[in-house]
Amino acid sequence: MWPDLIKKAKEGGLDAIETYVFWNAHEPSRREYDFSGNLDLIRFLKTIQDEGLYAVLRIGPYVCAEWNYGGFPVWLHNMPGIQLRTANQVYMNEMQNFTQLIVDMVKQEKLFASQGGPIILAQIENEYGNAQAAYGDAGRAYVEWCSNMAQSLDVGVPWIMCQQPDAPQPMINTCNGYYCDQFTPNNPNSPKMWTENWTGWFKNWGGKDPLRTAEDLAYSVARFFQTGGTFQNYYMYHGGTNFGRTSGGPYITTTYDYNAPLDEFGNLAQPKYGHLKELHDVLHSMEKILTSGNVNNTDLENSVAVTIYALDGQKSCFFSNANETTDATITHEGVKYNVPAWSVSVLPDCKTEVFNTAKVNTQTSVMVKKSNDAESEPSSLQWSWRPERIDEAIVLGRGQSSAHELLDQKVVNDTSDYMWYMTNVYIGKNDPIWSDDMTLRINGSGHVLHAYVNGQYLGSEWATYGIFNYVFEKKVKLNPGRNHISLLSATVGLQNYGPHFDTIQSGIPGPVEIIGKKGDERIIKDLSAHKWSYKVGLDGISNKLFAENTKFGTMKWHSHDVPINRRMTWYKTTFKAPLGDAPVVVDMQGLGKGMAWVNGQSIGRYWPSYLAKDGCSNDPCDYRGPYFADKCTSKCGEPTQRWYHVPRSFLSNDENTLVLFEEFGGNPSLINFQTVEVGTACGSAYENKTMELSCNGRPISAIRFANFGETEGSCGSFAKGSCSSEKDVVSIVEKECVGEEKCSLQASESVFGSTNCSNNAAKRLIVEAIC
Repeated sequence: MWPDLIKKAKEGGLDAIETYVFWNAHEPSRREYDFSGNLDLIRFLKTIQDEGLYAVLRIGPYVCAEWNYGGFPVWLHNMPGIQLRTANQVYMNEMQNFTQLIVDMVKQEKLFASQGGPIILAQIENEYGNAQAAYGDAGRAYVEWCSNMAQSLDVGVPWIMCQQPDAPQPMINTCNGYYCDQFTPNNPNSPKMWTENWTGWFKNWGGKDPLRTAEDLAYSVARFFQTGGTFQNYYMYHGGTNFGRTSGGPYITTTYDYNAPLDEFGNLAQPKYGHLKELHDVLHSMEKILTSGNVNNTDLENSVAVTIYALDGQKSCFFSNANETTDATITHEGVKYNVPAWSVSVLPDCKTEVFNTAKVNTQTSVMVKKSNDAESEPSSLQWSWRPERIDEAIVLGRGQSSAHELLDQKVVNDTSDYMWYMTNVYIGKNDPIWSDDMTLRINGSGHVLHAYVNGQYLGSEWATYGIFNYVFEKKVKLNPGRNHISLLSATVGLQNYGPHFDTIQSGIPGPVEIIGKKGDERIIKDLSAHKWSYKVGLDGISNKLFAENTKFGTMKWHSHDVPINRRMTWYKTTFKAPLGDAPVVVDMQGLGKGMAWVNGQSIGRYWPSYLAKDGCSNDPCDYRGPYFADKCTSKCGEPTQRWYHVPRSFLSNDENTLVLFEEFGGNPSLINFQTVEVGTACGSAYENKTMELSCNGRPISAIRFANFGETEGSCGSFAKGSCSSEKDVVSIVEKECVGEEKCSLQASESVFGSTNCSNNAAKRLIVEAIC
């Protein structure tokens, strides 16, 4: 997808692509490196270069990014004497080794701008200023070391440190956030730079769908450049998918759409993509005056401001209104301009408003799922199954290692989500703890726990996003004598953010206790220091049941009596790829929790049984006022994630294989493959602007609504307002657009006739088209 995404980014008005470098992906085992396939960093940078764009290389190598363990390889955690992200020699040696490796690779290919390449900036560390205080003096020493180490690499381009107010010179400290217009670098000679403009927010299991409006995002960008900004980067412009086990958290979803201008599947997310493109085009036209001109700011009352850039007799203006409810009228050189609340007007010649952040002249695309025309689904999917072999763990207790303590699951270098904790406990009828009312109590780490006693399933427990522990307690029936306890821990992405995030435990920190109750008396037997056996992973994953060419993958699959709602079960089916080239998704509705593979490649963790919590508003989303993650959320009570991306590059033209590991129990019969396409395109253009309408490669089949004048409602529920044009707008639009893949019309009375609107009315052409 790289070439297509980078091309769309350039067409959207971007000048550079910013990317992290993921240490745990490239050095999964110490001194064993992987830059193959999708991990080919050099190929990615050269693809950027081939498109004529610049690159920003955020080496980190801590990256956060809602990525597993913040991008750190977990083997770091297990090195003797190590402390991460502080002045610790063991850690600094490893960090320098990886940073040096990346720099040397890039230098060898001559990819830094100083060598004629595309990379114009490099970043060391990442948002350390947010955590630094927790590390005391050693934290400050570490920042100084990072600066000196980076400079010693002699890359020939500036180094940046984001969210680092005390960045040592010559490091450039930069801003991250929803708004950075008020940010000032710590050195007056440093440019004002914004490394992360958050285009929305990420999702966690149990979380709602976020939305940051196109109007507010454009407002933040325009305000930044109005107030002297020189460089602004979107986080994310394309977020994509957390394939495999890359999502962190815990509890970050497989989707990483981030409400970005290019959606998870690579489609244009309209109107955000187009509205920003218009802004980028205007800012590009003002580039010289913004970077070299003299600046004059005038603050008017009620949060209104006028900024004038002047150079060589030319002037460019920004009129901003930061009031959240009240529109403003600004008089400039005898001319009155209306500036809506929470918006910025851009006038490249200080006379004509070319762009206003609150006035969207871009279509809204309503994306829909289309059924797979290649075959009749889901009835055509024929499933086979096999159980995950758990008897060795829950009956025999056979492990790969043992210890007289409960281990943090990171001790195995995060080679799997799954680890068994197994022990035996002997209780006689004369034991003081013995009673008819006994419970097993386990202090869990916040991830998923499945408990078995004497080969029988006892229960499961997990916490919610942001909670790092819970107590599992269930009544248990034990036998006199030997009892076997098996606990399966399933991590859901390791912690990726916060001071000392690397020390937050995963697995089962304990204590693990048996509690006997006799009347008011409670007797506790702590099993934490017992001998525990450990087994990493699951048999099916270890034997690669998901792989295309494995001797285990073709054996012992049952095609009869396919079970549903059965824990620890593998399912397999074949399917044909949907026709065409639209992005492909698989509907996982009906499943519990687990992992999925298509043709042997992981499409990530799934968990459609985890419903989004309550708290959504039925009120229309108001772009005015500061954005926050819970503003304008939707889809409360629905699966946090129902649809999972299957890249076309994973698919073959012939038969394809889908393999599932179902951990909780679910029904695979509802699963089907679909495509994501534009279903409805709603065009919008203010008077004297041009409305462009597109079905992204498919023809416009019908016009459901069209009006020039005032229109009420939103895409899918438009109605004529108090005034409209005298001509039949629908027939004019039908003649121009139906049967075409795209069309354009000027929103003017010369096209649609005069209106009965008042002089103060904001006339718009609104069209709803069916693709």
